[in-house]
Amino acid sequence: MSTDTLHTETGDATSEAESAELDSRSVGTGRRTLIGAAVALLLAAGVVTYGILASPDEPKPRPPVPTAAVSYEVRGSGTVQIEFVAHGAQAKSLTLSGSELPWRKDVEVALGSEPTVRIVLDGEGGDARCAVSVRGKHVQRSTAVGPYGRATCSAPLAAAQDTTGRTSENGETP
Repeated sequence: MSTDTLHTETGDATSEAESAELDSRSVGTGRRTLIGAAVALLLAAGVVTYGILASPDEPKPRPPVPTAAVSYEVRGSGTVQIEFVAHGAQAKSLTLSGSELPWRKDVEVALGSEPTVRIVLDGEGGDARCAVSVRGKHVQRSTAVGPYGRATCSAPLAAAQDTTGRTSENGETP
């Protein structure tokens, strides 16, 4: 019986050891699964965060607008109201009331727009001339005379030329 009992005790001890080993394996497997899931979750969160931070919410910067140097000039006698319009990187329209003469403004204006200067003499009248120059060359001049006399000068700027050298079948630039 003692052999039998020993065998039984050994069998019970073996069963308990195997059971404990199985429990530790299942705990280890569960931990590994949990760690793997946590790592996968962190990686997914990192990818999403990168996607949010890397995607530009702001529009891509546009290439610079080609411009030309434009000069507005008003000369003469009397007090005038001057309005000038310049379409550069940002459109600009300014009105200057009661301006003393002579007056001059140099700006960069986008090609394809029409820089304009308007003058209006006050009720006292006078004699005033406006002028517009593009790239240093005179383009237009006009004169305002007498009380509330008015004059307008403008200079349409051609749109930017195609600099790629491409031509159509008939030899024209597209």
